[in-house]
Amino acid sequence: MSNVETTTRDGIRARFASALSDMYQKEVPQYGKLLEIVSTINQETQDRLGATQDIQKRVEVERHGAIRLGTAQELATIRRLFAIMGMQPVGYYDLTIAGLPVHATGFRPLTSDALQSNPFRVFVSLLRQEQIRDETLRAKAADIMSKRNIFTPRCLELIDEIESCSEIPASTAQEFIAEALETFRWHETTTVDLATYKSLEAAHPLIADIVSFRGPHINHLTPRVLDIDAAQTAMQRSGLKTKDVIEGPPPRKWPILLRQTSFLALEEQIAFSNGREGNGKHRARFGEIEQRGMALTRKGRDLYDRLLAISQKTVAKPTGESSANVQPRILAQCFAGFPDDLKTIREEGLAYLKYTVREPDHISQPLLDVDVLIESGVLACEPIIYEDFLPASAAGIFQSNLRGGCSAIDKTVSDQDTLEKALGCAVYDEFGLYEKVEQESRANCLQRLGLSSD
Repeated sequence: MSNVETTTRDGIRARFASALSDMYQKEVPQYGKLLEIVSTINQETQDRLGATQDIQKRVEVERHGAIRLGTAQELATIRRLFAIMGMQPVGYYDLTIAGLPVHATGFRPLTSDALQSNPFRVFVSLLRQEQIRDETLRAKAADIMSKRNIFTPRCLELIDEIESCSEIPASTAQEFIAEALETFRWHETTTVDLATYKSLEAAHPLIADIVSFRGPHINHLTPRVLDIDAAQTAMQRSGLKTKDVIEGPPPRKWPILLRQTSFLALEEQIAFSNGREGNGKHRARFGEIEQRGMALTRKGRDLYDRLLAISQKTVAKPTGESSANVQPRILAQCFAGFPDDLKTIREEGLAYLKYTVREPDHISQPLLDVDVLIESGVLACEPIIYEDFLPASAAGIFQSNLRGGCSAIDKTVSDQDTLEKALGCAVYDEFGLYEKVEQESRANCLQRLGLSSD
């Protein structure tokens, strides 16, 4: 019997997320200040609301990162890298509708147990090269990216090795983490000269960020905060320059989906590849925080999207006031149309819920439906946390962190097939994942109570 110490994919994910946070904190000192603010707000909120131990344990380590890739080959390999950490692609996000030349997916664990173990997730964007209008520049960008390898040779060897392992040696996992970190590291020297960088930047700042460097430096690593409004105020008081408004839905008694804000991107010194053109400045990395609410059903999401569209159309009308004053007020007014009590949300089927047995002795009939069991106090329910992303919010954060005005891009149709072809697999449907968690919790409750699930 082997005495070799082994680890799990959940364990690799947890250690990688921790190592990445340490690396990013060294690269971006303001990130350390952000973590301190979030930690303080979370402790105050937990003390005030009495958060459960499960929530406390999870929120302490919860992060999501974001990277931007340039080629299908890079995306296919990053899928294999994240699979070693127990992360799979969930959802399709078309950001061209918001003026960004990318589409994306989110890599994350799939099961409740894996998410509770460590909910690390990464939003991965892929450049839509057809959005580079100048054909000569497009060909040059493709050539530049074809000559780079964003993974170390040893990282690729370890991916091959670990993929075939039934048990993962801890020493191999540790080496893999160290090699994988190199893909996410910041490189201050570009792979292009000044003229090429300027041409790419003129096409779109995101194109310059994706094409001009040796690797897809992580551009933010987001901690989860339990009260984002308090955190936004604390960030501003600490001297961090934040977005004017928080992206996502307005504050609610029962939070839905995802709210995000950030301190603005750093203007960092870069050197150009030939070393003779002096230094330039590049903006890519910023400090985002997020507050997560409940996952919405398709019906709930349709209502959310309609109310958001109404609010955006209303905000766009000139009023003479700043957006920081207008947007929160209009958003709150529009979202008055979304119920803010859990009973109505459940009855109208707007969100996914997890059910637990509370008072099994209160059953007085051999067969009751879930609504009756809830009303009689036999069952309790709580919202399932939204684990994914919002394209409008992601685009809002990205846009606020770009330098100056951006060139317009073509408003093309979504192209999920192309992204999935690059991945080498289909993305998971987020609604199906949440529905499975809800259905399993209901079935488990009914089974425990000895009731039929018909």
